[in-house]
Amino acid sequence: MAFGTQDDSDDVMNEINMTPMVDIMLVLLIIFIITIPVMKHTVNVDLPRATNEAQNIKPETLRLTVDAQGAYFLNEASVTDADLPMLLKMASVQNPQPELHIRGDKSVRYERVAQAMAAAQQAGLHKIGFITEPR
Repeated sequence: MAFGTQDDSDDVMNEINMTPMVDIMLVLLIIFIITIPVMKHTVNVDLPRATNEAQNIKPETLRLTVDAQGAYFLNEASVTDADLPMLLKMASVQNPQPELHIRGDKSVRYERVAQAMAAAQQAGLHKIGFITEPR
């Protein structure tokens, strides 16, 4: 007894079944018919022109010097202890925010440099660096 054949003949089926291929083609045709009108209907917008050049706006650099006696100099101008926080606060609201470079004399007490750093942080300056000389 042979399964799948009704006439018990051993002939090989030499025809290609076209039904699955036709079904796939119809599905693809329907997909293309639906998606092509969606791609063509766009809203016309007049877009602005832009360049891809980077802006080279360099922030100002503030130089805070602490001399051997503990006196402060902001950009080579003498500053009192009371005026320093106000000047740093005015500098912190600039756009772009300037960098603060602190130059401390090696014989000055660390306390004076730490007070300057605390005043800069309280004023809102984020970029604080120290200037040293190489050996």
